[in-house]
Amino acid sequence: MALLLVKLLFKKNGEFTSQHIHDSQAMKDRNIHCVIDQDREARQKGKAY
Repeated sequence: MALLLVKLLFKKNGEFTSQHIHDSQAMKDRNIHCVIDQDREARQKGKAY
């Protein structure tokens, strides 16, 4: 906890970055989505098993 606090206090505009898959550029580059989005896409295509 102390190390997280250090980041918030001493880094200019310190903030936590989002840990969600849909916010990660690396995951977008690999065409990986969160399970909710994948489920929605599969249901629209009629391939949800």
